[in-house]
Amino acid sequence: MKHVNEIGGLLEAKDILVRGTNWIGDVVMSLPALETIRKSVPHARITVLAKPWVADIYRLVPGVDEVMIYRSPGIHEGLVGKWRLADELKSRRFHAAVLFQNAFEAALITAAAGIPIRAGYTTDGRRLLLTHPVKKRKGVESLHQVHYYRELVQALGFLADPGEVRIYPSEKSLTRADEILRDEGVEEGERLVGMAPGAAYGPAKMWYPERFAAAADRLSQIHSTRTLLFGSGGDSVHTAAVGEHMQGPFIDFAGRKTLAEVTALISRCNLFISNDSGLMHLAGALGVPLVAVFGSTNPKATSPLGSRSHVIYKKVSCSPCLKKTCPTDFRCMDAVTADEVVKLADRLLAEGGE
Repeated sequence: MKHVNEIGGLLEAKDILVRGTNWIGDVVMSLPALETIRKSVPHARITVLAKPWVADIYRLVPGVDEVMIYRSPGIHEGLVGKWRLADELKSRRFHAAVLFQNAFEAALITAAAGIPIRAGYTTDGRRLLLTHPVKKRKGVESLHQVHYYRELVQALGFLADPGEVRIYPSEKSLTRADEILRDEGVEEGERLVGMAPGAAYGPAKMWYPERFAAAADRLSQIHSTRTLLFGSGGDSVHTAAVGEHMQGPFIDFAGRKTLAEVTALISRCNLFISNDSGLMHLAGALGVPLVAVFGSTNPKATSPLGSRSHVIYKKVSCSPCLKKTCPTDFRCMDAVTADEVVKLADRLLAEGGE
């Protein structure tokens, strides 16, 4: 397969549209690929097309010049809505589109918009809609997902080294986070432990709520920390379950704050403890010391980014099963004790979670 710089066009494009991914974890894991594009074509204007619930993350990426919102549900829903979006894109006269999202509709919309160069993986039967199709290399899906996205852009001729990718909340959102914490009675300088006990994929990814609570209480006793519980509205049942078992001070933010606010609040934490989830990836990209508990999923494929991220994973006979619910005795999570998490968390707080 030839690189696109041998074919011509993409590396000279001055206005590039990137169709972003739809979930927080996938967005974070695709950021090194996005940074590779940015460093490879520093002259280009890069616009990301993203769903509203992940747009705030892309707005924190220095190499992104603009974020366009794909409102489906909303004005871009259904066939009429997709044609409306295609017309909006056509009016912008993009030179090229790089599709991180694998869906057929991503290629269809950019083709309908008349974008001359359309590049992406040949997934979902969309090869004929792409001017620069990339076939997935055999075995790439067994690697970390970061490599999945980076191999796409490298095949297209974007070869710059992204380095370690970090995101940084805006000063406005940090100020707002500090206001929220003050309103909740958090004192300046108080040490904070963030926790994300939910996981959108299913209960097989979730460590026991009573063990989250036990770890939080133990760290509160050792380090005088306060616990902040995070998650979507759908995760509120899981954060509430943790709260019911806790003795120490905590604040439950699940479903109460915007993604921009959550991002800034997590960045204020001295430590973060999480299941394999989107917020786990967000904490890793923010550079917060992180303890990630894995069970049914494979840390080789979806471990968090960042040099301060650490994974606890017990390799039992049936893991990783990648199932939404455990069909047996949940032995992968049962093997992870609160004492083990506290031991690692205690070390991370001592090393630099000041």
